[in-house]
Amino acid sequence: MQMKTGVEQSVYAILILQMLPDKAVLPGEAISQQLGASSTYFQKLLRKLVSADLITSVPGVKGGFKLKKKPENIRVYDIYLAIEGKQSLYCSSGVLCDMLALEEVDQCCLLTGLMEEAESSWKAVLKRETIATLYEKTKKDYPEKAEMLQAWVQEKKVL
Repeated sequence: MQMKTGVEQSVYAILILQMLPDKAVLPGEAISQQLGASSTYFQKLLRKLVSADLITSVPGVKGGFKLKKKPENIRVYDIYLAIEGKQSLYCSSGVLCDMLALEEVDQCCLLTGLMEEAESSWKAVLKRETIATLYEKTKKDYPEKAEMLQAWVQEKKVL
């Protein structure tokens, strides 16, 4: 399994947005440049995050994006769902049935239960991590860089 870069970019975009003061927004173009993301692709990600009620879009010349929820209420899993959707990572293609020439296709995969258990485990990890906890880790592990990023947000914000 390999997650799309959109999940990673979206997590860090929301991490940046949580640095905004109340009533301020950050233009999508500024965020995409900071992340080194394609502006066109990044706009699609932002729309998905808005649709998932994680961020708000403010239209107009002084428009941009801001969080719709508190950082402690935005789980990494919520962001994953917004970008990737709810589909399961594994879906049997019936190889075992073909290999053994079995008629019962419904119960014909040795991997389904294993894959469901693995998926459940990583989802649990993503559900316990929030934007607030990631921000605290960022400040702890990269204090100078976190301050520089905070200064950048202050410079680029729109009130």
